[in-house]
Amino acid sequence: MKVIILAMATIVSLSTSLVQAADIDAGKAKAASCAGCHGGAGISPAPVYPNLAGQKEMYLYQQLAAFKSGTRDNAMMASMVAGLSDDDMKNIAAYYASLSCQ
Repeated sequence: MKVIILAMATIVSLSTSLVQAADIDAGKAKAASCAGCHGGAGISPAPVYPNLAGQKEMYLYQQLAAFKSGTRDNAMMASMVAGLSDDDMKNIAAYYASLSCQ
């Protein structure tokens, strides 16, 4: 039981730190290069690219980090995230999470 409580506390603290560190305006500025595929408001104009608007912030951050580390393999995304810092990825994730998916 103590292990479960500790694990839950760790998850909450990680998600809280992600939210606190994020700068939505900076994320919007960095996300400008994402608009060609994912749309200016995070709704993709093409069915082959996912909508990012309204996705969970932690999920978006984890995907960007996976593309950057190579654990998620996609040449286009790897080149897009190559120059992003950890804070950049957090900010982009916060920006897209703040958008309505409607």
